[in-house]
Amino acid sequence: MNRVVHPIEQESFRRLRARLDTSHFPPLTRAVVERVIHSAADLEYASDLVMDEGELAKAHAALHAGAPVVVDVEMVAAGITRRPTVCRLKDAVAGPGLTRSAHAVRLAYEEVGPGALWVIGCAPTALEELLTLDASPALVVGLPVGFVGAAESKAALRESGLPAVSNVSEKGGSAVAAAALNALLYHPASPEPEENL
Repeated sequence: MNRVVHPIEQESFRRLRARLDTSHFPPLTRAVVERVIHSAADLEYASDLVMDEGELAKAHAALHAGAPVVVDVEMVAAGITRRPTVCRLKDAVAGPGLTRSAHAVRLAYEEVGPGALWVIGCAPTALEELLTLDASPALVVGLPVGFVGAAESKAALRESGLPAVSNVSEKGGSAVAAAALNALLYHPASPEPEENL
Protein backbone atom coordinates (compact mmCIF):
# COMPACT_ATOMS: atom_id res chain seq x y z
CA MET A 1 0.00 0.00 0.00
CA ASN A 2 1.45 3.35 -1.06
CA ARG A 3 1.81 6.18 1.43
CA VAL A 4 0.27 9.53 0.69
CA VAL A 5 3.13 11.95 1.19
CA HIS A 6 2.17 15.36 2.55
CA PRO A 7 3.38 18.38 0.52
CA ILE A 8 5.39 19.65 3.52
CA GLU A 9 7.28 16.35 3.67
CA GLN A 10 7.90 16.47 -0.09
CA GLU A 11 9.30 19.99 0.21
CA SER A 12 11.42 19.00 3.22
CA PHE A 13 13.03 16.16 1.26
CA ARG A 14 13.53 18.46 -1.74
CA ARG A 15 15.40 20.95 0.46
CA LEU A 16 17.40 18.18 2.12
CA ARG A 17 18.53 16.90 -1.30
CA ALA A 18 19.36 20.45 -2.40
CA ARG A 19 21.72 20.79 0.58
CA LEU A 20 23.17 17.27 0.53
CA ASP A 21 23.81 14.98 -2.43
CA THR A 22 22.60 11.52 -1.39
CA SER A 23 22.50 10.07 -4.91
CA HIS A 24 25.69 8.03 -4.38
CA PHE A 25 24.10 5.91 -1.64
CA PRO A 26 22.47 2.60 -2.61
CA PRO A 27 18.63 2.71 -2.42
CA LEU A 28 17.91 1.43 1.10
CA THR A 29 20.93 3.14 2.62
CA ARG A 30 19.82 6.38 0.96
CA ALA A 31 16.29 5.91 2.33
CA VAL A 32 17.60 5.44 5.88
CA VAL A 33 20.10 8.30 5.69
CA GLU A 34 17.53 10.72 4.30
CA ARG A 35 14.76 9.80 6.72
CA VAL A 36 17.09 10.01 9.74
CA ILE A 37 18.38 13.40 8.58
CA HIS A 38 14.79 14.52 7.97
CA SER A 39 13.76 13.49 11.50
CA ALA A 40 16.58 15.43 13.16
CA ALA A 41 17.34 18.22 10.63
CA ASP A 42 20.95 17.15 11.09
CA LEU A 43 22.99 16.68 7.91
CA GLU A 44 25.92 15.22 9.89
CA TYR A 45 24.10 11.88 10.05
CA ALA A 46 25.14 11.32 6.42
CA SER A 47 28.70 10.64 7.58
CA ASP A 48 27.85 9.38 11.10
CA LEU A 49 25.53 6.48 10.24
CA VAL A 50 26.93 2.98 9.64
CA MET A 51 25.00 0.30 7.73
CA ASP A 52 25.30 -2.28 4.96
CA GLU A 53 22.98 -2.33 1.94
CA GLY A 54 22.89 -6.14 1.79
CA GLU A 55 21.86 -6.36 5.43
CA LEU A 56 19.23 -3.69 4.87
CA ALA A 57 17.82 -5.65 1.93
CA LYS A 58 17.43 -8.78 4.05
CA ALA A 59 15.88 -6.76 6.88
CA HIS A 60 13.53 -5.02 4.43
CA ALA A 61 12.35 -8.42 3.18
CA ALA A 62 11.87 -9.73 6.74
CA LEU A 63 9.98 -6.61 7.78
CA HIS A 64 7.62 -6.79 4.81
CA ALA A 65 7.13 -10.52 5.44
CA GLY A 66 5.80 -9.70 8.91
CA ALA A 67 8.79 -10.09 11.23
CA PRO A 68 8.04 -8.58 14.67
CA VAL A 69 9.37 -5.14 15.56
CA VAL A 70 10.64 -4.65 19.12
CA VAL A 71 11.34 -1.21 20.59
CA ASP A 72 13.07 -0.19 23.79
CA VAL A 73 10.67 2.61 24.75
CA GLU A 74 7.17 3.82 23.92
CA MET A 75 8.60 6.98 22.34
CA VAL A 76 10.17 4.82 19.62
CA ALA A 77 6.90 2.91 19.23
CA ALA A 78 5.01 6.19 18.82
CA GLY A 79 7.26 7.13 15.91
CA ILE A 80 6.69 3.89 14.00
CA THR A 81 3.49 4.77 12.26
CA ARG A 82 2.59 1.81 10.10
CA ARG A 83 3.38 -1.23 12.20
CA PRO A 84 2.52 -2.62 15.64
CA THR A 85 5.51 -2.98 17.93
CA VAL A 86 6.47 -4.88 21.06
CA CYS A 87 7.63 -2.84 24.04
CA ARG A 88 7.92 -4.55 27.44
CA LEU A 89 9.28 -1.62 29.44
CA LYS A 90 6.06 -1.28 31.49
CA ASP A 91 6.45 -4.90 32.65
CA ALA A 92 10.15 -4.67 33.43
CA VAL A 93 11.79 -4.15 36.80
CA ALA A 94 15.33 -3.14 37.68
CA GLY A 95 17.43 -5.47 39.76
CA PRO A 96 21.03 -5.84 40.89
CA GLY A 97 23.18 -5.28 37.83
CA LEU A 98 20.12 -5.06 35.57
CA THR A 99 18.41 -1.88 34.42
CA ARG A 100 14.70 -1.78 33.68
CA SER A 101 15.51 -1.29 29.99
CA ALA A 102 17.72 -4.37 29.94
CA HIS A 103 15.03 -6.44 31.66
CA ALA A 104 12.51 -5.22 29.08
CA VAL A 105 14.77 -6.56 26.31
CA ARG A 106 14.85 -9.98 28.02
CA LEU A 107 11.05 -9.99 28.33
CA ALA A 108 10.60 -8.94 24.70
CA TYR A 109 12.97 -11.64 23.48
CA GLU A 110 11.02 -14.25 25.45
CA GLU A 111 7.91 -13.01 23.63
CA VAL A 112 9.17 -12.71 20.04
CA GLY A 113 12.12 -15.11 19.79
CA PRO A 114 14.69 -14.92 16.99
CA GLY A 115 14.29 -13.06 13.72
CA ALA A 116 12.79 -9.78 14.97
CA LEU A 117 13.80 -6.26 14.08
CA TRP A 118 15.00 -4.43 17.20
CA VAL A 119 14.79 -0.63 17.36
CA ILE A 120 16.70 0.90 20.25
CA GLY A 121 16.71 4.68 20.44
CA CYS A 122 16.91 5.51 24.12
CA ALA A 123 18.75 3.14 26.42
CA PRO A 124 22.34 1.99 25.84
CA THR A 125 21.73 -0.74 28.45
CA ALA A 126 18.93 -2.15 26.28
CA LEU A 127 21.35 -2.46 23.38
CA GLU A 128 24.03 -3.95 25.64
CA GLU A 129 21.53 -6.55 26.91
CA LEU A 130 20.42 -7.46 23.40
CA LEU A 131 24.03 -8.21 22.51
CA THR A 132 24.20 -10.80 25.32
CA LEU A 133 21.23 -12.74 23.93
CA ASP A 134 21.22 -15.23 21.08
CA ALA A 135 18.50 -13.17 19.40
CA SER A 136 19.48 -13.78 15.74
CA PRO A 137 17.85 -10.47 14.78
CA ALA A 138 16.82 -9.58 11.25
CA LEU A 139 18.22 -6.13 12.07
CA VAL A 140 19.21 -4.04 15.06
CA VAL A 141 18.59 -0.32 14.72
CA GLY A 142 20.94 0.71 17.50
CA LEU A 143 20.74 4.49 17.87
CA PRO A 144 20.61 5.17 21.62
CA VAL A 145 21.54 8.66 22.69
CA GLY A 146 23.59 9.90 25.62
CA PHE A 147 26.92 10.74 27.14
CA VAL A 148 27.16 7.50 29.16
CA GLY A 149 27.45 4.28 27.23
CA ALA A 150 25.74 5.32 23.99
CA ALA A 151 28.77 5.49 21.69
CA GLU A 152 30.29 2.45 23.40
CA SER A 153 27.15 0.32 23.03
CA LYS A 154 26.93 1.23 19.34
CA ALA A 155 30.59 0.34 18.83
CA ALA A 156 29.90 -3.02 20.50
CA LEU A 157 26.95 -3.54 18.15
CA ARG A 158 29.16 -2.97 15.11
CA GLU A 159 31.82 -5.29 16.52
CA SER A 160 29.20 -8.02 17.14
CA GLY A 161 28.71 -8.66 13.43
CA LEU A 162 24.91 -8.49 13.78
CA PRO A 163 23.04 -6.81 10.92
CA ALA A 164 22.66 -3.25 12.12
CA VAL A 165 22.06 0.42 11.61
CA SER A 166 24.14 2.44 14.06
CA ASN A 167 26.12 5.63 14.27
CA VAL A 168 29.53 6.51 15.59
CA SER A 169 28.74 9.56 17.74
CA GLU A 170 26.85 9.92 21.02
CA LYS A 171 23.80 11.39 19.30
CA GLY A 172 20.73 9.38 18.41
CA GLY A 173 17.37 9.07 20.08
CA SER A 174 13.85 7.81 19.70
CA ALA A 175 12.95 9.96 16.70
CA VAL A 176 15.96 8.94 14.62
CA ALA A 177 15.65 5.26 15.57
CA ALA A 178 11.99 5.25 14.53
CA ALA A 179 12.91 7.11 11.35
CA ALA A 180 15.44 4.44 10.38
CA LEU A 181 12.82 1.72 10.75
CA ASN A 182 10.21 3.81 8.94
CA ALA A 183 12.60 4.20 6.01
CA LEU A 184 12.46 0.43 5.53
CA LEU A 185 8.71 0.32 6.09
CA TYR A 186 8.04 3.08 3.57
CA HIS A 187 10.49 1.83 0.95
CA PRO A 188 8.58 -0.10 -1.71
CA ALA A 189 9.19 -3.79 -2.26
CA SER A 190 9.56 -3.02 -5.98
CA PRO A 191 11.14 0.04 -7.57
CA GLU A 192 8.88 3.07 -7.80
CA PRO A 193 9.52 6.69 -8.80
CA GLU A 194 11.69 8.68 -6.42
CA GLU A 195 8.81 11.01 -5.57
CA ASN A 196 7.35 8.23 -3.40
CA LEU A 197 9.28 9.12 -0.28
